[in-house]
Amino acid sequence: MSLSQRIARGVKATFGAELVHLGAQAGIILLLTRMLGPDGYGTVYLAISIFSVASLFGTVGIPKSTAKFVTEYAQKDRTQVRHVVRRSTVALVFTTGIVCLVYFALIEPIVVVYDEPALGPLLVVGTAYIAINVAYGYVTILFQGFGKVPLTGVTRAVANASQFGTIVLFLVLGFGTVGVIGGFVIGYAIAVLLASLYIAKIVRTYPRTESAEPGLTRRVLEYSVPLTASQGGNVLYKRVDTLMVGFFLTPVAVGFYELAKQVSTFVIAPAGSLGFTVAPTFGEHKSSAQLERAARVYEQSLEYILLLYLPAVVGIVLLAEPGIRFVFGSEYLGAVPVLQLFSVFILFQAIDKITNDSLDYLGRATERAIGKGVTGTANFGLNIALIPLIGVEGAALSTGVCFALMVFYNLYLIDSELDLRWETIARSFGVTGGITVAMTVAVYALAPFISGLFTLLGVVASGILVWALCSVASGVVDVGEVKAHL
Repeated sequence: MSLSQRIARGVKATFGAELVHLGAQAGIILLLTRMLGPDGYGTVYLAISIFSVASLFGTVGIPKSTAKFVTEYAQKDRTQVRHVVRRSTVALVFTTGIVCLVYFALIEPIVVVYDEPALGPLLVVGTAYIAINVAYGYVTILFQGFGKVPLTGVTRAVANASQFGTIVLFLVLGFGTVGVIGGFVIGYAIAVLLASLYIAKIVRTYPRTESAEPGLTRRVLEYSVPLTASQGGNVLYKRVDTLMVGFFLTPVAVGFYELAKQVSTFVIAPAGSLGFTVAPTFGEHKSSAQLERAARVYEQSLEYILLLYLPAVVGIVLLAEPGIRFVFGSEYLGAVPVLQLFSVFILFQAIDKITNDSLDYLGRATERAIGKGVTGTANFGLNIALIPLIGVEGAALSTGVCFALMVFYNLYLIDSELDLRWETIARSFGVTGGITVAMTVAVYALAPFISGLFTLLGVVASGILVWALCSVASGVVDVGEVKAHL
């Protein structure tokens, strides 16, 4: 199978599963926003942000380090793969156990700090959430290391579909916000169980050897250190801002902020599928000294990302108000300015999706961790300054600006590895800019006619149609090539 075929197959599989994920997530969000209101919705996601920070200390970068060494040893010494998986699993169980014990002891102080008694029961259930979420992250990333990207997509789809069904059941039975957290836990547990059985089957296909290579465990754990720092920066961007919004403001403000972030997650799905699929190929290319080929793969991926997300950013800014009003209800209109500010974050997050993991597989995890740590710390400081000053919009503005700086730094790192052709990328950016202008004119002209959900969808469809026609007419999208890959 050629590289382009592998990437196309991986993207189709992960994005197909991502559609199931998005459908389940959409159902969950609509259910929670309607049944819990901004206050209950904000409380649930404030709790999940706390769990996510704790999960970082449970994983300490071990899953991604394991995937990296699985990919490496699958190429040079297949007998070591079993030892990599076994020893990383033991290390992960040990660290997660310690974190869960410490977290459980801190539940009461956390409730006191936030002065939100409704958080208490959620945080208790959160102990199970942390343990199972660490396991879920491990199995999904391990599939990536084995080159079984479609199975990652299937695992995510199973988790999300299970979560949706369980959350609906618990809400109907009257368990409220505690039932929501319990639904997330059960959904993850079902996916982890099925994925673990399949991983065991994959591992048995690798040859057995009695002794591990000297220093193997040490190398896996050492490489996890910069990955932990990088994940810490990721948490500073994706979760700590929510924690500070909850601390300085109210659960209602958290609800507005998290709703805007959830919408951005929907938009980012195609980039996530592409990035997750192409990342391991960079490690393969570096191992076989084919960096020029890797550079061309990255360039084409970046061109596709710009083509998709530059128009998307403009569309979000123009349609945020009617979108929030007619999908989630007028009580969530406080999320509109946050979502508009997040549009910049969406563009750079899309670029990061094809850059972030790729640097890990190229062996630049340490430098990437430094950049994410520095800009994540800056984001933390800006949040402290801006949230009390201008409210929840300050968190979105801070996140967007600092994340953009981090992405520029990551682009510098990947260019130092792959020697990208920036003239070609610039020409592609110029064509994409023209397509974006054409789409913007169409959407802006039709926006005043939006009067409900169906007219909103009609305007969105019109914008997509203009974008598609212009993309084909300009030659950026080759219809024959798209058909061949699909």
